[in-house]
Amino acid sequence: MKLRPLLAPAAAFLFATSAHSADWSQYAGQAGNRTTTEAIPLSAFKNKPAWKVETPAGFSSFCIAEGHAFTIVKMTDEDGLDRETLIALDANTGEQKWTAPLGTARYDGGGDSGKRGNKGGDGPRSTPSFSDGKVYTLDAEVSISCFDAASGKLLWSQDILKKHDGENIRWQNAASPLIEGDLIFLAGGGKGQALIALDKTTGKRKWAKFDDKMTHATPIAATIGGTRQIIFFTQEGLISVIPENGTKLWNYPFKFAVSTAASPVVYQDIVYCSAGYSVGSAAVKITGSGTTFTAEEIWRKPKKNMNHWSTPIVHDGFLYGMFSFKAYGNGPLACIDIRTGEEKWSKKGFGPGNVILSTATTPPTILALSDAGDLVAVSAKPEGYKELARTHILDGKCWSSPVLANGAIYARSTSEGMKLSLQ
Repeated sequence: MKLRPLLAPAAAFLFATSAHSADWSQYAGQAGNRTTTEAIPLSAFKNKPAWKVETPAGFSSFCIAEGHAFTIVKMTDEDGLDRETLIALDANTGEQKWTAPLGTARYDGGGDSGKRGNKGGDGPRSTPSFSDGKVYTLDAEVSISCFDAASGKLLWSQDILKKHDGENIRWQNAASPLIEGDLIFLAGGGKGQALIALDKTTGKRKWAKFDDKMTHATPIAATIGGTRQIIFFTQEGLISVIPENGTKLWNYPFKFAVSTAASPVVYQDIVYCSAGYSVGSAAVKITGSGTTFTAEEIWRKPKKNMNHWSTPIVHDGFLYGMFSFKAYGNGPLACIDIRTGEEKWSKKGFGPGNVILSTATTPPTILALSDAGDLVAVSAKPEGYKELARTHILDGKCWSSPVLANGAIYARSTSEGMKLSLQ
């Protein structure tokens, strides 16, 4: 099946890149913190999309690398079976270059209903990752696959649940593979092998440890106290490990109820976490160095500051993001002090969308995508909400994250994906 273009490519002059242009190679971006140094000229909000294509079903975001735009959609194969499918588009024109079938598109519940289909909708929820000419996927059935990015050739694949005696989570996997150095990090194994590191070239297991059950949250990499570490958000809470061998550095128990989907956020020596379903939020101070660390809770707010699946960004000690639970179309974009949990400001009308941050201006600019497809630029200042620009860019439901890469914004919904040039 070939995706149908919804809008022809714009003229070639639209595709120049900025001086600080860079790829967006995995879910949390090149820097791993949903932040970029690329500028967002406000005049670009008046531009028409450079291209639009169909992106059937799901909430996979775009991964932008080496002239490609990768995402995962739901397609029906020649046997009439719905499959999650990795697609590679030309990032410049939107032309489909190749597709690769993944696992069966079967989910627990979901379905579209209501004015905006707010019961979820069946479709892929994981975002591809890219490294060294290869693209990696983690499908709903927790199978990880590695493809040649230029041709789409399958290089290796591994059924994590089968090989590591794992059990899938309700509504199936939504986490994305985290690539750090030569390793891929993911969860989904059984007792004694729940958290896993694989060699990104061969797929061979580097280590597999712990009993922590998986969630829908993507792990993150961060440096705290001079030590590089991988932080998983599991059904038991936060657990931090040394990347190379999986040795535990610290952990923090945190309640699990139904689903945990937003990733942790790190600011200096503070780690923030949040979940919906009446759980709430908390922050811990991490103290130590080398391989000896402790985690001390500095605040916890039950049923407050809930990030359903919308991971906030942090700047100068303040979190900015969508803080709501099932407040579709109306949930606020808010600013929260990561050191105290205090709300500084809140602006309704965003729903459970997603945010990224550009640090190219002073103050930096928040790029927010609402669940209804509005793209909004907001000043990252704790003194109050200041909207800089707004435009409607997508139809369908937008629960995925916008991407800023190589002089353009890429975003998608449950029905269409697009590129907006910033030039």
